[in-house]
Amino acid sequence: MKNMINWLGSVVLLMLLLSCGESTESSSLANKKEETERSNEASDNKKVIYQVFTRTFGNQTTTNKMHGTVEENGTGKFNDFTVDALEGIKELGVTHIWYTGVIAHATATDFSEYGVPTDNPRVIKGRAGSPYAIKDYYDVNPDLAEEVDKRMDEFEGLVKRTHQRGMKVIIDFVPNHVARSYQGQRQPEGVTPLGAEDDKSKAFDVNNHFYYLPGQDFQVPAAYRPLGLSAEELGSLPAYEESPAKATGNDVFSATPSVNDWFETIKLNYGVDYQNGGKRYFSATEIPDTWERMKEILLFWAGKGVDGFRCDMAEMVPVEFWEWVSAALKEEYPDIILIAEIYNPEAYEPYIKQGGFDYLYDKVQTYDSLRNVIQDRGTTKGISASLEALVDVEPHMLRFLENHDEQRIASSYFAGDAFAGLPALAISNLASGSPFMLYFGQEVGEPATDAAGFSDADGRSTIFDYFGIPEHQKWMNDGAFDGGKLSEDQLRLRALYQEMIRVSTLSRLANSGPFTCRLDRLESSSPEKTHSFSRENDEEEWYVVTNFSDKSTEVTVKDLSADKAQMMFYWRKDDSEVPEEIAIKDGNLKWSLDPYATLVFSLRK
Repeated sequence: MKNMINWLGSVVLLMLLLSCGESTESSSLANKKEETERSNEASDNKKVIYQVFTRTFGNQTTTNKMHGTVEENGTGKFNDFTVDALEGIKELGVTHIWYTGVIAHATATDFSEYGVPTDNPRVIKGRAGSPYAIKDYYDVNPDLAEEVDKRMDEFEGLVKRTHQRGMKVIIDFVPNHVARSYQGQRQPEGVTPLGAEDDKSKAFDVNNHFYYLPGQDFQVPAAYRPLGLSAEELGSLPAYEESPAKATGNDVFSATPSVNDWFETIKLNYGVDYQNGGKRYFSATEIPDTWERMKEILLFWAGKGVDGFRCDMAEMVPVEFWEWVSAALKEEYPDIILIAEIYNPEAYEPYIKQGGFDYLYDKVQTYDSLRNVIQDRGTTKGISASLEALVDVEPHMLRFLENHDEQRIASSYFAGDAFAGLPALAISNLASGSPFMLYFGQEVGEPATDAAGFSDADGRSTIFDYFGIPEHQKWMNDGAFDGGKLSEDQLRLRALYQEMIRVSTLSRLANSGPFTCRLDRLESSSPEKTHSFSRENDEEEWYVVTNFSDKSTEVTVKDLSADKAQMMFYWRKDDSEVPEEIAIKDGNLKWSLDPYATLVFSLRK
């Protein structure tokens, strides 16, 4: 622990030098807090988003029974985000918190005593339910409240606390589909629930909110076993009736979707007739009612103090809608940000330039290329190719290594070792000033080893079940949020995340020039597992050299125009001292990179 404290002290001093450009003599530890705060704001472009799954973040119960009830397995609350919890998040360099699963969704838990309609378990995934099967756009999940009748007040309190700690709030906006049990009880006065006035005799009508299959009854997939019930036990559940059947959320126009479809959801109608060639029934002067409804929902939550929306499966909704609604939203709330979950690179430019999105998921290029190298399915050339392909949209790409849909780095399905993600973390953060997203528990190596219920043991932390997140709970330390139960390795890992993320927000690096691949200048004993790039400003050029191998690797960086380099950072599991200057001989810099290590050095111009 003593070595860890000494190491963190040196990190703070080095960060002060980088962010302020002052000498060691002129820097003072008395100013440490002020300067650390300033590092978050050093770059106007760099945002660091911390995603939390709100229901599991604060849950201290460790039972983790398969298919467990909320009484057995517990649940987190809005009020679990105490000042200490928020400060613990902020110290990672976080600027925004994405509270996942806030809006009310279908659940098998009975809240009828509070006037909340019950949902049929036959069309719910898991006991707690999917946060993307919305059942009331104007309500919050009652699971998250200490006092259910005051649940909106508790959410508003969370927004206020987050803002007081200097961070902004993001929540999900789910525009493509709703729960099959959507009822919309808390609609504004004079507004009818979605679908209440639809003409159900028509498969498509521009004035309908949903798509219908006239003459057909919906059939729950026969293979689905809600709550882990056997085929015989299913008889104890009430039947689910839907006639006529509605189209399923993932564009399945069938009354009999499969168990692998989003069968618990129904598709919203934005004026596109998918069953007749995708003909569009909207124009600049004729806006479908669904558009108006979604705009009012966004304005409602923005009025609660929400600073941004992560828009679920944004590419399944017409870009014309986004163009219209983003303009309306930003006219009233100019600083609000919109993030698109999107997986089609051909849609990137339209959804930025026309759709008005600020940031897009960088999944199928940077994330996938980094993961391929970690799992020996690709080489570092793929990383460079992905980054170079995104030059035109680079400032709008949101980088990440984990989120609720992806497998944990420490899981056996991904890397099996949390430290194996460090070189990918360095590249994701340092290759540009674009935003980075961190998923809670990632920074302490959560491996997500347990099956929870609807969620199998597949390397993902469940979003469908009541459950605790074991390694994250060690950082929670019974509500102290101080990491008191973490191992030395976990403390080291979290400290590395903290430093690497904070360094990426420092203005001298965050505002440097674009990524330049330097593989042509790199010689390595493991060429397919090492990577090098540089960025520069008017004063210096930064080199970042990473080793994705679990073995030490000898590297040579060639053709350098200096006789010495300034050591900036050397990140690896071991925290032994390294020299401040590196010798360059005949234009070449030689270094032995430790397993999963990243070397950052600078050349003065």
